Amino acid sequence: MPDPTLRQFRYLVALDDTAHFRRAAERVGVSQPSLSAQIQALEEALGLPLVERGRGGVRLTPMGREITQRARDVLDEVQGIVDLAGAARDGLVGTIRLGAKPTLGPYLLPHVVGALHQAHPDLRLYIRESNPRLLEQELGRGTHDVILAQLPVAGADFETERLFREPLYLALPADHRLARAEAVQPDDLRGEALLALNPDYHLHDQIAQIARDFGATLQRDYEGTSLDALRQMVGMGMGVTFLPALYVRSEISGRGAEVAVRPLKGRKITRAIGLAWRKRAGRATGYRQIAAVIREVTRSRFPELTIER
Repeated sequence: MPDPTLRQFRYLVALDDTAHFRRAAERVGVSQPSLSAQIQALEEALGLPLVERGRGGVRLTPMGREITQRARDVLDEVQGIVDLAGAARDGLVGTIRLGAKPTLGPYLLPHVVGALHQAHPDLRLYIRESNPRLLEQELGRGTHDVILAQLPVAGADFETERLFREPLYLALPADHRLARAEAVQPDDLRGEALLALNPDYHLHDQIAQIARDFGATLQRDYEGTSLDALRQMVGMGMGVTFLPALYVRSEISGRGAEVAVRPLKGRKITRAIGLAWRKRAGRATGYRQIAAVIREVTRSRFPELTIER
């Protein structure tokens, strides 16, 4: 009986990701019968059923799930060898799948991609936004090669590179009593209605902590689904909130009077931003080169950000 092949393991991982034979075949670029035949050949080589087939869709058997996870590790190691050799030979080349959260990617990456292309013309960056709480899970599953995320990123299998600290500014209705001051005293937030994004976002936890620290009242019945939604609720007088500096620069500065943005006096609130990737992926040198470009862009374009090493 032939030994299992890397191709078969790759097909098995695709089947686990999609839970569908046709979609798995499309992902790996083969016909559905070819993929089905290779999965069956893998089962025969291992002497175990890996997939439950039925009208209810595709499910992996318990042993199938265990083997798939180990297959991911094997494929990561193999890709790491290929990437290491490629980087040593050609520099930063090929396609990298970058995951980003919607509260960050749209306001930073448009300024970065041109600089990356100029520095590494053979690099292809595939950018995909995702639910912030899912980014780390998707990184672990191999959906992304590297993610741009708020730190810390949980997981012993991940390596991170710090990029910068981004200030959070207080956003108030333009006619709010505190909007008259150039900076707001933290004690003035006591009792204020504080709006936050929903718990899918890491910013929710940070704003909830701010509410506890300053005695504000977190509005759990009115949680934003995006930074735009949060800004609009503030503009309608439903409360105050904290917004990231890059979003403020892009969407608020000089664009109307419904929302005023102020710093806190004597208290700088920031969030840490960095890159994270799987340790076994073997492309750490390339990811650090990307990090260096991002730092250079932020240093030259966004003086309000604090560059970290």
